Amino acid sequence: MRPLQDYIADQGPKPLAEGRAVASTGNPIVTETAIDILAAGGNAADAAIAAALVQAVVEPHLTSHAGMVSCLYWDRAKKQAHQLNALGTLASDLPPFRPINGVGGWAREGAPGPQAAVPGFMPGLAALHERYGTKSWAELCAPAVEWAERGHAVSSFEYGVNVFAAPFCTYFESGRAVFMPEGFLTPVGQVVRNPALAETMKRLAAEGPDYFTTGAWAEAFITAGNDLGWPVRLDHLTANPPRWQTPLRFMHRGHDVVSLAPPERQGAFCAMVLGILDHAGIADMEPFGADYVFTMAHALRLAEQACGFLHDPVVAGDAASVLMDPAYHAQKAKLIAVSRPHVDLTEHVRLTRGRAALAASGWNSASRKPPVGSCEISIVDADGNWIQMMNTIQSGGIPGMAVGGVFMMGSHEQTAMNAHFSNFRVPGARMRNILGNTFVMKDGAPWLALGTPGNVYATVAQMLVHILDFGMDPQAASDAPRMLPLEDDYTLHIESRLNAKTVTDLTAMGLLLGPMPQWDWNQGSFQMCWRDGDRLVASADFRRTGAASALR
Repeated sequence: MRPLQDYIADQGPKPLAEGRAVASTGNPIVTETAIDILAAGGNAADAAIAAALVQAVVEPHLTSHAGMVSCLYWDRAKKQAHQLNALGTLASDLPPFRPINGVGGWAREGAPGPQAAVPGFMPGLAALHERYGTKSWAELCAPAVEWAERGHAVSSFEYGVNVFAAPFCTYFESGRAVFMPEGFLTPVGQVVRNPALAETMKRLAAEGPDYFTTGAWAEAFITAGNDLGWPVRLDHLTANPPRWQTPLRFMHRGHDVVSLAPPERQGAFCAMVLGILDHAGIADMEPFGADYVFTMAHALRLAEQACGFLHDPVVAGDAASVLMDPAYHAQKAKLIAVSRPHVDLTEHVRLTRGRAALAASGWNSASRKPPVGSCEISIVDADGNWIQMMNTIQSGGIPGMAVGGVFMMGSHEQTAMNAHFSNFRVPGARMRNILGNTFVMKDGAPWLALGTPGNVYATVAQMLVHILDFGMDPQAASDAPRMLPLEDDYTLHIESRLNAKTVTDLTAMGLLLGPMPQWDWNQGSFQMCWRDGDRLVASADFRRTGAASALR
C-alpha cells in the first residue's frame, strides 16, 4: 500500500496519460479510483460516480457530498450526448437564509454570503447511476469508505485554500471538527481523517443514495437547518429532482461544439464569444498579441453582460437563441471595433494607474472572492463512452455547517440579473450557473472533452479559441495565459505572461492592466481527454494539483 504522502501533487507541469481508457481529475487519489473502476470492468459513469464520491472525501476544501453535480455524458451505443443538471436547489416557498453572512470579511464587498440550499450532489449521482451505471452502488461507494477511513495527506495547495477559507469553514463547531480536528489546520504532509464522514460513507454504501434525501442523514440535515432557524422540511429534499436535458450545440469554424444548455450559461456564452471573435477576424490576429487580447477582453465582457438575460426555460423564453445569432455577433464585433481608441492613451494610463500597473500586481484574488471550490472529472472508457463532470462544494447545504462529517458551503445564488448564480423562486426552477462541461465532436463522436473549476465562465471560451482557432494542441492550450472579462473601468486582469510589446500596445489602447500570477489557480484547472488519431490522451492543468492516468 502506497504511503499517503506519495499521493501529494504539486502545482506545475503534469505528464500526459495515454491508453485504451483515460481519466483526468483534480487529485491523484481520485484519478486512481477512476482507473481502478475502469480496470474492474466499470464504464465511464461508474468511474465518475466512484471518483466524485472519493473526491468529496479527500478534497473537502473544494467539493462536498452535499454540493452539486453537472455532467455531459456521451452514450457510445446510442451515439447521443446527454446533460445532467443536479445543482442544488432553492425551496420555492422559503426566503433566503444566510446563517453566517460576511464572516471574517471573506465576502465580496457589498455581496451577501452564501445561503442555505437543498443539496444536489447525491441525487445527481443517483440519477447517473440509475441511467448508466453497471456496477452496484455499494461497489462504487467502497473506495470512498476506504479513503475516509485511511485519511489523506494534506498538500500545500489544500493547506493554502484552508488558510484562506478558515474564517468561514471553522465558524461552527461541526466545521472545526472537519478542518481543525486537533484544534488547528492540519499541516502540509500530515494526515487528516474525518471519522464521522467514514461512518456516513458506510451508511451510504449500505442504504443507497436515498440515505441523503429521505434517510437518517437527510433527517439530521433538516434538524441542523431547523436549529439555526431555517424552516426546511424533508419534502424539500426531493421536490426538485435532477434534470436530464438535451445539450446545446453550435458550430464554430467547422467544429461541432456540445455544451451546457440553459439555465446553464456556458453554451450560449461560448457561442457568443467565439462568434464575436470570428466576425472580428481572429484568424488574422497574433495569438496573445494586443489585438487578440483587446478583442477577447471585450467579447468576454459583452457576453457576460448579455447572459444576464438568460434564465431557466421553466421561467422565461429562449434567450440562448438570440445570444447565438451570428447577426448579433456581427453587431457586437462592430461595437468592439468602433470602441477601439485611435489615439495613444499611454499617458492617460500613467496618470490614472501609474507604470507600476504594468509590472506589479495589485491583484489579490483572495480578497475579491468568497470561499469557493469545485472539481472537474474527465473520463473516456474503453468502449467509447465519455463523461465530463463537475462536482462542487457550492450550490448546496447549510453554509459553514457539517452534518455527519459532510462540510457544506451553501449556494451563492443572487437576485441580480447579471449574477453568475441566479434563480427565481418558482416550483421546478433550477439555478443559472457557469459550469463548463464541453465536448467537441468529430466524425459523429467526441474527440475532445474539457472542463474546469475556477472562473469557468471566462476560461472555457478561451480554451476553445486556443484549440479551435489557433490550432494549439490541448496541453499547450491549457498552458497559455488567461484573462477575466474587461471591467467597466477598463481594467483587465490577466495572467502576467504577455510579452513587452503586447503590454506596451495594450497600454496605448488605454487598458489598465492588472497582472495576475503567471499561473493563477483561480483561472481554471482544466481536466481534459482527447483523441489523437487512434490514441486516447488525458491531461491535468498546471494550475492545481490534479493527475491524469490511463488503462493500458
